[in-house]
Amino acid sequence: MTVKDMHEMPHEVRCDDHVLIPMRDGINLSARIWRPTDSDGAPVPAILEYIPYRKHDFTATRDAINHPYFAGHGYAAVRVDIRGSGDSEGVLEDEYLESELQDGCEIIDWLAAQPWCDGNVGMIGISWGGFNGLQIAARRPKPLKAVVSVCSTDDRYTDDVHYMGGCLLGDNLSWASTMFAYNSLPPNPNTVGDKWREMWMERLKGSGLWLAKWLEHQHRNDFWKHGSINEDWSLVTTPVMAVSGWADGYTNAVFRLLQHLQGPKQGIVGPWSHKYPHKGEPGPPVGFLQECIRWWDHWLKGRDTGIMDEPMLRAWIQDSAPPTTSYEIRPGRWVGEPCWPSENIERRRLPLCSDRLLDAGSEGEVAPDDVRTLQSPLSVGLYAGKWCSYAAGPDLAHDQREEDGGALTFTTQPLEEDLMLLGAPWLELELTSSAPVAMVAARLSDVRPSNEATRVTWGILNLTHRETHEHPTPLEPGEKYRVFLKLNDCGATIPKGHRLRLSLSTSYWPLAWAPPEQAALRIYMKDSHLTLPIRTPQPEKDEQIRFGPVEHAPPMETTTLDVGESTWRVIRDLATDVSTLEVVKDDGRFRIESEGLEVWSDTREWYSSYNNEYDSLRGETLWTRGFRQGDWEVETVTRTVLTCDAENFYVRADLDAYEGETRVFCHSWNETIRRQLV
Repeated sequence: MTVKDMHEMPHEVRCDDHVLIPMRDGINLSARIWRPTDSDGAPVPAILEYIPYRKHDFTATRDAINHPYFAGHGYAAVRVDIRGSGDSEGVLEDEYLESELQDGCEIIDWLAAQPWCDGNVGMIGISWGGFNGLQIAARRPKPLKAVVSVCSTDDRYTDDVHYMGGCLLGDNLSWASTMFAYNSLPPNPNTVGDKWREMWMERLKGSGLWLAKWLEHQHRNDFWKHGSINEDWSLVTTPVMAVSGWADGYTNAVFRLLQHLQGPKQGIVGPWSHKYPHKGEPGPPVGFLQECIRWWDHWLKGRDTGIMDEPMLRAWIQDSAPPTTSYEIRPGRWVGEPCWPSENIERRRLPLCSDRLLDAGSEGEVAPDDVRTLQSPLSVGLYAGKWCSYAAGPDLAHDQREEDGGALTFTTQPLEEDLMLLGAPWLELELTSSAPVAMVAARLSDVRPSNEATRVTWGILNLTHRETHEHPTPLEPGEKYRVFLKLNDCGATIPKGHRLRLSLSTSYWPLAWAPPEQAALRIYMKDSHLTLPIRTPQPEKDEQIRFGPVEHAPPMETTTLDVGESTWRVIRDLATDVSTLEVVKDDGRFRIESEGLEVWSDTREWYSSYNNEYDSLRGETLWTRGFRQGDWEVETVTRTVLTCDAENFYVRADLDAYEGETRVFCHSWNETIRRQLV
């Protein structure tokens, strides 16, 4: 890793901390802008990152190593707080609203008109910023010439934190609680002045309970179609670099974007979790900021940097590794594909038979009466890890033997040669269900000679969504259905002598919320198959793929005041028969020395169930966040509890805000939301 001193970069940099950008309705958005000191006389392109995560405090350390680097290489790097967040005016009422996208287009037009900008604008962002980069590109603002979208999605229903395969994700509660906490925080009085308290009260009263909004939209309706660019791929003609990692929750979108976007495109998939690749965990991280400069120089400055000579897809193929919940490094190698889908990927179909995965072409070995019954305990899923890993603790999947006791498993013979997977496995099942609403979870694992099982990929499907996510229909108990389940895209080598194992279960709690009642599935082997994406190695071409070492601007000076802790605990209370997953993410307390600003954040989550009682599922989150700067001290505490029975979801939430030791605001919510085949 190389920390680039600002004096080593091609341009000297100035920083303007609080630049107000006026919107059409009189609201002002707050921007921090880094740009070359000589850009007033020699205009440069602008790079926009547009997110709600508070540039003054929570993203300040990340921004400090990214944006000055861009500015030092000849760009105006602009970090804007979304309306109602950080130091921007207004109230933030939900994700990706029409007002957010309109604001984004206005920001781009404003940037292009500044005397220090040459009229060309790019966008970069991870997660929320990656989402709105794609969504704003679909609006086609003229100055927007290129996008770098990291850990994002083209489909807000099927591949976001809320729902997957028609199943409600546990991360939906976790993410709603994250934004509940963010939205409760005030702007900084040193930035916005005396009106900070008025702005704070407006947010506390107006932001609302997002979890209830999301639970009211359980199918793929217009609510989710808004902002999903896969509704009309043709709208995005701006060049897009799509980036993610195998431990992230947003990997699938990279492959769809490469397949469907009609404009210039590139994809990079590493071993990382939900982080920028130059800070990538699990490692190895790469020189991602240099790749961004190559991208920007090509599309915004018209320079031939060789970036478009790279393969369309550069992917890290992970070597086999023992199962663990946290990796520092995932060994492997880079490979490249000139296009996606690639002719270098063979689709190999493996029949299911009793407890075996057969070799391709062995359908004749499956007996017509080979039928297996599946009815899993609710405890299957306690070792699944997080839908989207943040590498913030032990949040990856544990040894899959912990889960396989409650699943149907199908295992190959030891492999006679290495097997390289790249892309999405597909599962085809013929089945019946004993209940009108049921789910199936599928896991593919690398089984080592020691019998340890490392999860390679997985997928889930609400069987009422077997034909459509817009108009699901209940199952007729006892009736046969043919269903198709896409597992998440993956890149892995299964070595010679290892085995592949497919595991099926009817629950995957708390990664996904369980159906209203327990269901038994009967799986008919004769017409059930797993199809694998087998890649033919291309060693001569793959060995040419290289990334530079990690580079970034100097970090800002901070002092750790409290180190905090990060833990995941599975608690099985045999006396009460209650199973609980407890997640602690205490980020401790640190001080930004240039501001004299202390920042703290502590998250607690609990997901529990009793025996196999499906109406006992309970998720609870507790967030504490605060700031201290001189005599100014504020803290907010948000608590959310989600429970259910067969007919409804129940949401209880509390918000308390403190100035010093005085509680200045409190509000409680109690919501009942009817279940709709979920």
